[in-house]
Amino acid sequence: MIEVKNLVRTFNSGDKTIKPVNDVSFELAQGTLASIVGKSGSGKSTLLSLLGALDKPTSGDVVVNGVSLAGMPDSKLTEYRRRDIGFVFQQFNLIPNLSAVDNVMLPMEFAGIRKAARRERARGLLEQVQLDPEKHVRRINRLSGGEQQRVAIARALANAPRLILADEPTGNLDEQTGGHIIELLSSLSRDHNTTILVVTHDRSLANKTERRFRLQQGRLTEEPARTRATAASPA
Repeated sequence: MIEVKNLVRTFNSGDKTIKPVNDVSFELAQGTLASIVGKSGSGKSTLLSLLGALDKPTSGDVVVNGVSLAGMPDSKLTEYRRRDIGFVFQQFNLIPNLSAVDNVMLPMEFAGIRKAARRERARGLLEQVQLDPEKHVRRINRLSGGEQQRVAIARALANAPRLILADEPTGNLDEQTGGHIIELLSSLSRDHNTTILVVTHDRSLANKTERRFRLQQGRLTEEPARTRATAASPA
C-alpha cells in the first residue's frame, strides 16, 4: 500500500511562493491501477517525482508498505527507487543503440543479478508485454513508438517493483496504440499485483483506470470509482 500524507512541495519564484503540490493526501491498495489527470502545469509531474523519491517534499510524507520516506537518507532513497519503483516515461528514455532485451536487462545489472538470469527474465518480460520475439534483439531505434513503450514497461518491471509510476505513457502514441498500452498496464497490475499510477492529461485513458484523481492548482480530488472489469474493457 502507498499512503500519501499531507504532501506539500513549494518553490520560490522571485518574490512569489508556488505550491504545485498543496496538502495532497490519498491511499492506494496494492495492485490498484489509478490515474491522475490535470492540465499542463497543474503539478502532476512534481507529484510523481515526490512519490518516486526523485524530489523531496517541503512537508508531508510518503509511506510505502509501512516504510516512511520522510527523513530517509539519500543512500536509502536510491535503494528504494532501485528496489520498489519502476518508471515509465512519455519519451521512453531507452538507450537507442542497445537491443530491447539489453535495455530491460540494465536495471537488473544495477541490482546485482547474474547475466544469464537477467537475460532470461528480460525475455520473459518482453513476452509478457507482447513484443514479438524476433524484435527482442532489435535495436531500440528500429522499433515503433508503441513497441518502444512496451520495452519501457518491461524495463519498469525488471526488478519486480511494488509501484510503477507512469508519466504520460501514451502521450507520444496514436489513440489505438495508447489504448493497447493502458490495457496492458491494467493486466500487468492484476497479474503482478503491482500498484500502477498513471499521470495523464488524456481523459479517455484515465477513464480506463480503477481510481481517478484530478490535480488542479496543487489540490487533489478523487472522482467516482470504476470497477476493474469496467476499467480493463476496451473503450
